[in-house]
Amino acid sequence: MHPSSCDTFVALPPSTERQCIIFGKNSDRPCDEVQEVVYFPARDFDAGEKVECTYIEIEQVAHTYAVMLSKPAWLWGAEMGANEHQVCIGNEAVWGRESADGDEALLGMDLVRLGLERADTAEKAVDVITELLEKYGQGGSCMEDQGSFTYHNSFLISDRKEAWLLETSGKHWAAERRQAGYRNISNEYSIKTKIDKEHPELRKYAQSKGWWDGKTQFNFSTVYSFTTTARIEAAGSRYCEGKKLLKKSNGHITAETMMDILRDKDSGINMEGMFMTTGSMVSVIPTDPSLPGVHYFTATPDPERSVFKPFIFVKNINAINLPKETTSPSYGADDPVKKKPRFQSKPDRKHELFVKHELVAAIMESFKDRGKKITENMRRLEKEKMTKMEEILSHGIKEPDLLVNLFPSCVQEEMAVYGKS
Repeated sequence: MHPSSCDTFVALPPSTERQCIIFGKNSDRPCDEVQEVVYFPARDFDAGEKVECTYIEIEQVAHTYAVMLSKPAWLWGAEMGANEHQVCIGNEAVWGRESADGDEALLGMDLVRLGLERADTAEKAVDVITELLEKYGQGGSCMEDQGSFTYHNSFLISDRKEAWLLETSGKHWAAERRQAGYRNISNEYSIKTKIDKEHPELRKYAQSKGWWDGKTQFNFSTVYSFTTTARIEAAGSRYCEGKKLLKKSNGHITAETMMDILRDKDSGINMEGMFMTTGSMVSVIPTDPSLPGVHYFTATPDPERSVFKPFIFVKNINAINLPKETTSPSYGADDPVKKKPRFQSKPDRKHELFVKHELVAAIMESFKDRGKKITENMRRLEKEKMTKMEEILSHGIKEPDLLVNLFPSCVQEEMAVYGKS
């Protein structure tokens, strides 16, 4: 299967309209895959405890941070998400000279979740992911299917002050720090000669493989990419288009700007077809630590036909406040993903919001006038929520308890809009 998956963006001052960092990602996955949005509270663990990731079990840490994740419903990890310290991470599939066909290990999506659960800054997330990569490796099918679909990963990571791009090839990696301006990534290596951290054997390994002569300036993407780029042509096109869209709004990038970019179909960023945009996320992170971050998630396919719903990390969020309407059914030990051979069947993973959205999307496709009216109502709801969030982003949280049910209540309002359709 050819690369067709994901675009991730970050904008930092002075590219943004005010002192905040804007993070955004479209998760492009198989068109029949369900993406759920779920919250996990901070937890403490005893020494020696393990955590079961998608395919393998690894050592747990003493404490994990609260996280809000957008994730394919069949696996443990996440495509994108944020934690209580306002660290945001999204990953991309990348292919290069190093084969991605290996034993089951950690998926890139597992590494996204582990980075969020274990790191309180973007740079620490780079360290967490690379240490886990060194210890456990990356590998295993990235689709809920008997056919193997494997890839290595790149990650875009941000916090309140900076962003990091981390690109991997097997256990080897390079990282680039960005403290101003904007950056986007797609399904190709894009770190060139600006390398701020790297695997200690990165260059020696490339030299041993004959990929680099050890004399010319080391360019990570040139050295580790395919000798022919035909296989990643579509990714390169989306990367260039994404960069143009960021540049167009440079100095004035807002959450709304980022949502418009994620909704853009002409560029291919909002993907349609066998691979499509199955979930989207936009985060607004003020550089002022006294102000909260606001994280918007769709939990439904095609951001053009979805509502970005806000979530804010506040105290007292617990199991009662979990977004049940965006949580898929759990099959536990009976899940076909957990049994070997894997993927012998595919259970129904549709959550309540997905089912409602699927029905309304069909109406919008078949009846243009009704579709236009539904879209207007969805945008009105989204705009109303964003206006309220602007007040919080500017002046802080006055009554945290009123925000405990923010995301679930927005989901219910969205479903009410669908109900009237």
